[in-house]
Amino acid sequence: MTLRATAIALHRRLDFASALSPALRGMLWMSLAGLVFTFLNTTMRVVSQHIPPFETQFLRYLCGLLVMMPIVLRAGLAAYNPKGITGQLWRGVVHTSGLLLWFIALPHIGLADMTALGFTSPIFIMLGATFILKERMRADRMIAAGIGFFGVLVVLLPNLSGAGGIYNLAMLASSPLFAASFLITKALTKRDRPEVIVVWQSITVSFFSLPFALMDWIWPSPLEWLAFAICGVLGSTGHYCMTRALRTTDISATQSVKFLDLIWNATAGYIVFSDAPTQTTLLGGAVIFCATTWIARREARARAA
Repeated sequence: MTLRATAIALHRRLDFASALSPALRGMLWMSLAGLVFTFLNTTMRVVSQHIPPFETQFLRYLCGLLVMMPIVLRAGLAAYNPKGITGQLWRGVVHTSGLLLWFIALPHIGLADMTALGFTSPIFIMLGATFILKERMRADRMIAAGIGFFGVLVVLLPNLSGAGGIYNLAMLASSPLFAASFLITKALTKRDRPEVIVVWQSITVSFFSLPFALMDWIWPSPLEWLAFAICGVLGSTGHYCMTRALRTTDISATQSVKFLDLIWNATAGYIVFSDAPTQTTLLGGAVIFCATTWIARREARARAA
């Protein structure tokens, strides 16, 4: 294919994408983010079997920053100055806190369990809006929270024996922190470009993660450095896609494609780690997803009315 033909084909694809509704474009960006994060989580779980979790967290974001630096330097540092550093720092603190719990649990639980528990983040977003922002708790929100909590129990209860239960609880505890991070990200998209937000996420998470990484440092092998470089590319790409989704449309509109994450991560877990997802994981993930999707649609209709 000639360069001109390639350019024409790309232009047609862009025209097609621009013709889609904001909600559909946001869903496509979020589904792409989920697929990229599946490759990222699989690679990080392999690496975290040999490298301490906090060091894995630090190097993943440091490499993410390094792979973006040529783009940043080419555009000039001024192009990546945020419109207010406070929001970026707060997001870094909150996201790092969630990641500390997430990376502790990552080597010890299956990718399907991890994804199913991650479906609780929209529920925590809803609860945070009620108890922190003092929004009115409607009956449908209470029902969705109750159904979502039941789905969490379906996933957790069969695994609450021995040390595995602790790691499942750690993964669950990271969800409200990631929910807060997503809310901050949504606010930041109103004033900063997605590229700026992703770059500053890598800067702040690397900075706040470094002290924890130095507590138990093991020097990576050349192959592990290559894996971290791949994680850096995947992580930056995934967060860019997610930020584009949040900037394109409401958070609620992007949740209906999240169940794809469970399918992709369950497949990757089975192929790479021979982790066959249990029936309770799939059932609990489906319950949580249904509760999340139902309340997201209710919220979208309420805003449109």
